[in-house]
Amino acid sequence: MQNNCIYLDNNATTKVDSEVIEVMLPYLTDYYGNPSSMHTFGGQVGKAVRTAREQLAAILGADESEIVYTSCGTEGDNAAIRAALLAQPEKRHIVTTQVEHPAVLNVCKQLETQGYSVTYLSVNNQGQLDLDELEASLTGNTALVTIMYANNETGTIFPIEQIGLRVKESGAIFHVDAVQAVGKIPLNMKTSTVDMLTLSGHKLHGPKGIGALYIRRGVRFRPFILGGHQERGRRAGTENVPAIIALGKAAELEMLHLEEAIARERKLRDRLEQTLLATIPDCVVNGDVTQRLPNTTNIGFKYIEGEAILLLLNKYGICASSGSACTSGSLEPSHVLRAMGLPYTTLHGSIRFSLCRYTTEAEIDQVIEVMPSIVERLRALSPFKNDEAGWLQGQEQALAHR
Repeated sequence: MQNNCIYLDNNATTKVDSEVIEVMLPYLTDYYGNPSSMHTFGGQVGKAVRTAREQLAAILGADESEIVYTSCGTEGDNAAIRAALLAQPEKRHIVTTQVEHPAVLNVCKQLETQGYSVTYLSVNNQGQLDLDELEASLTGNTALVTIMYANNETGTIFPIEQIGLRVKESGAIFHVDAVQAVGKIPLNMKTSTVDMLTLSGHKLHGPKGIGALYIRRGVRFRPFILGGHQERGRRAGTENVPAIIALGKAAELEMLHLEEAIARERKLRDRLEQTLLATIPDCVVNGDVTQRLPNTTNIGFKYIEGEAILLLLNKYGICASSGSACTSGSLEPSHVLRAMGLPYTTLHGSIRFSLCRYTTEAEIDQVIEVMPSIVERLRALSPFKNDEAGWLQGQEQALAHR
């Protein structure tokens, strides 16, 4: 096992904070009672769950009664979308974007087979929405608008409150996938136009297998999982107590460190990004460079494959991620980067570096040191070097057959 890796893939998952582990462990051993039980042994666990709920609500600027625990962000997205539609059975239209997480896109695609119509809003070359296109898509038949707060690949932040004002005028429910935003930028649901918001514990130094759905008081909600009375009847199933305690502590710690972490991560991110752009020719930043998460940079290295970059980075113990995935031996570019209309020369060679409050200057220095030679080595092997037209034609043909 490699414990000394340079981990710059924090938008995929994060290290669990040691303080989070510490508060979680007793609820795996000594305090194992069911929080819904009437006896004192279970009651003390129920009290701890309530405290954790208050801690989580605080990072959102919400009331604890507006928090529903889930198993993950995917469940939260599914629950919010289906609840919004069940609450308005007469409405059959959904608005989302082309760059959403699969937890939203795949639900919408399935709903299209069930008679719903879905508008997939486009983005420009910076990954930003056209608010006029959004407004034009809203009708009296629109039940739900579901749009992410910040993109997981580029870090681009959408103007959620401006979007929300337009959604409110239409009478639709507004759901936001904020899995990448919670713990990285300040949020305040008390002053927000958001009706429902999804988050996931493992993105903010909590454990995997726990998430939450914020549901504004007064928003009609039909439960996705039926059974017992847990979560005020909004999500059945015995509570995952250790993970709930852990998520509460993780949220408390993220609030404590938020201002410092934003400044520090942005400084390290910018240093990494600016140095790579200055030392490596033919590379560009993908996404909005002003409205984005402070911890994220997505850089396109022209004429080479992202997977090859990752393999060579891995040899140095550096963890990052690519905008494309390898399936069945052929490369499929990121749907996000494709929606942005990136040129073929950049599309396949895009790498996301995502930092956290544990990232050090020394780690950034190491990436800066090795990246130029990695890119130079791969470009020396690239078919583009000797046949630009043929290379581009091959990329176009590959995309056309996906």
